[in-house]
Amino acid sequence: MRTLVAALATVLAATAPTLAQQCGGDFEAWRAEIANEARAAGVGDTGLAALANARLDQRVLDRDRAQGVFTQTFTEFAGRMINDYRLTNGAANLRKYADVFAKAEQDYGVPGPVITAFWALETDFGAVQGDFNSLNALVTLGHDCRRPELFRPQVVPLLTLIDNGTFTADVQGAWAGEIGQTQMLPSDILTKGVDGDGDGIVDIRRSVPDVILTTAKKIQSRGWKAGEPWMEEVRVPAEMPWQETGRTNKLPISQWSSWGVTKRDGSPLDTNMPNAGIALPMGHKGPAFLVYDNFDIYLEWNQSFTYTLTAANLATRFAGAPRFDPRQPEQGLVGESMKLLQQKLKDRGHDVGGLDGILGVMTREAVRTEQQRLGLPVDGWPTPALLSNL
Repeated sequence: MRTLVAALATVLAATAPTLAQQCGGDFEAWRAEIANEARAAGVGDTGLAALANARLDQRVLDRDRAQGVFTQTFTEFAGRMINDYRLTNGAANLRKYADVFAKAEQDYGVPGPVITAFWALETDFGAVQGDFNSLNALVTLGHDCRRPELFRPQVVPLLTLIDNGTFTADVQGAWAGEIGQTQMLPSDILTKGVDGDGDGIVDIRRSVPDVILTTAKKIQSRGWKAGEPWMEEVRVPAEMPWQETGRTNKLPISQWSSWGVTKRDGSPLDTNMPNAGIALPMGHKGPAFLVYDNFDIYLEWNQSFTYTLTAANLATRFAGAPRFDPRQPEQGLVGESMKLLQQKLKDRGHDVGGLDGILGVMTREAVRTEQQRLGLPVDGWPTPALLSNL
């Protein structure tokens, strides 16, 4: 492991000056620059040969531009993703690998249900790990000018893993370059890989102990606080200072309690718990959750609020919580009406990230700002009333 960590340190030091360099342009020239970075990082003939055979993959670009799943509401997405198959098999795996999960929590402070939720959502416990050539995927997305800063830094770490024999040049994974049963990027595999079964190899594609412990180490590295909660479903009153809600506005539990927030069953909140924010994924009339500092770690894994809230909620299900109450949220905006809202927000000077019809973090924050200006409940949920007021 020390060798792998040292290798990544060399990789990052060698590539740091070039990460912001141009994308696009002549592919051969671009690939030659990557080869120079790889040589400087110590990648040998095996890794360089893999790079020489890497190709651009149009399928990857097509998938990158067609992420329609994130236009779904939280109840739609969670209702589809938290299904009987995952709940049943997740519970079975928690029992089957109880000793490994116990070691993961002892060594890294991450509970088994949290790891299992990612394991379920990412690959159905290893059943669907992806059929894209991982090197081609990362080369394609690193060369493409949409988000090269996310993917170009992953190419040399993957070449390092190929060069040291962890992977072969034809290793397959997801379209965005993630590999293994919990879909990790090469830099994380290089630095966080744990040999959980003691065979001398870090195999996150086939070895369940390696998968569990490596995933736990990755989550811990993002700042997970051992022994603390991540999310809890709550009941909110009909009226309260909605402008105080939101993931980032962490307040004492006693404050939420004083405003009438209760546990889902109506019992009082535990005021001994750490500060938390209140997430309202579908507005103040929809589902409501207390989200603690550990929930923020989910956004280090995936920047989609809908995905991360689903993953966190699935983890609570594995920990014994009931299905969340979908309640009756106000009608939201979808498709072209959402794009129209984003255009109106942009016209008012808000940065919504793009007119893509997706209710992302930036759009939610812009909605909250306009709701407050217009005297509407500040819950980040765009409605036809908000659109007409704009």
